[in-house]
Formats: sequence, structure tokens, C-alpha cells
Amino acid sequence: MIYRLITKATIAGFGLFLAATLASQTIFAQTSKGTVQNIVLVHGAWADGSSWSKIIPLLIERGFNVVAVQNPLTSLQDDVTTTKQALSRVQASNPGPVLLVGHSYGGTVITEAGSDESVVGLVYVAAFAPDGNESTFGLASEYPAAPALSQLVTDAFGFVTLSHDGIFEDFAQDVSPHEKEVLFATQAPTALADLTTVVTSAAWRVKPCWFVVAANDRAISPVLERFEAKRMNAITTELPTSHVAMISEPNIVAEFIAKAARDARGK
Repeated sequence: MIYRLITKATIAGFGLFLAATLASQTIFAQTSKGTVQNIVLVHGAWADGSSWSKIIPLLIERGFNVVAVQNPLTSLQDDVTTTKQALSRVQASNPGPVLLVGHSYGGTVITEAGSDESVVGLVYVAAFAPDGNESTFGLASEYPAAPALSQLVTDAFGFVTLSHDGIFEDFAQDVSPHEKEVLFATQAPTALADLTTVVTSAAWRVKPCWFVVAANDRAISPVLERFEAKRMNAITTELPTSHVAMISEPNIVAEFIAKAARDARGK
């Protein structure tokens, strides 16, 4: 009698476990089918891939395959090539569509590199988004001058960095002193040609876009960011942050990127 009860209970429990497992697999399959799993993050000028250090673990926790590009910042073409190499590596390790995310000048890079057939959506985070035949600085010159641009320092090799005050007061004024010091120490010298080379074609004209506007940005005019978002008909969120919105508000920015990934394939 006891054996029969145990057997029935065991069978019933296994049945519930099996049903729950199948339901879970169905939900996972539905989520996977409607979500872009690969996300490539592209940093901007005076930065490197570590500028995404708060975003990367948040996206990984959500189940995404994430790669942060390390652009050389030697020319726009070099940066586009490096980004396309990252797209190729992602495809080799995890075949499937890619969401391409760019911050600051990284927006110019993804505008050019986003024509790659693996890319199904573009996310701009306080970024430049030139049209064809526009350059980063050419576009910026049409809008109120950003205070950070008065803090540029050119070295003997023709590369540009931001001064200490430029980082602390205009690039990342709302993050902790420790984070500001790290940003100053890790900023990558950027070739002036990066910022003056025109884009040949704009991927945002043919692919769905999302845009994070940084309302207190002192490196790119927020007026320009709003114009770009409207011009590309992007799904937009505006945050009261400095230029480095992904450091100031990582949870909000990560969720915005994750939502773009969930929505990109269906567009």
C-alpha cells in the first residue's frame, strides 16, 4: 500500500515537473525567437571598451551575448573595420542577428558599420548620428557648441584628448570622483581625422533605431541629440545625465538596450 502511494506520488510529481519543464522551454523558445541575443557595444572618442563596464554584466545577466569593441581611434575607416571584425566574431561564436550600440562618436561608427547584414537594429547613447556626406564635427558645428570641445588638447602626433577639467566638468560631471579619475586615465587619444571624415552611407536610414538623449550633456548638444533621434524616427528616452549616461544610469540604459533587442527582430 505504501509502495503504491509512493509510486503514485512519484509519478504525479514527475508529471508536474515535466509539464513545468516543457512550459519553461516553450517560454524560452518564444523569448529567444523574438529577441536578438547578440549585442555589440561601440565606445566613442576619448574612451575605450571599459566605458561599458557597468552595462556589460547587466546585459549578460539578462542572457545576452555581449562584445565590447576596442576601436583604435586612428581613423573612421579603421574603427568601422574593427567594429565589423567584432560583428564577424560574434557571428562565428553565436550565429544570429546583432544589435549594434554606439556611444558618442561610436554613433558615427555604427552609422557606417551598421550596414552589415547581421545588424538588425541600432541604439545610440548620447551619440552622433551623421547622415551620408556628413562628418561628426560637421554635424556638431550646426548646433550650440558643447563646453567639452573647449577642453580639447592636441598632442605632437595630431591626436586629441580631453583635459582633466574636460573630463571632470564636461564629459562626466555627474559620476563619482573615482569614476572620473578612471575615465581620465583610460581615455584613448583620438585622431582628429576620426571626427572630420564624412560618412558614406547612414544605416539608420534603413534600420530600426533607438536613442538615449542625455539632457545634461556637455560633450554633445542635447539639442543635436533630439534632432538626430527625430530625424531617424528613433524610439527615444531622455535621461537627466551627463554625456556618459551608461555610467550615470546603467540600469536604465541596460534595460533600454535589452528592450531594443527584444523588439528589433519584429520590426
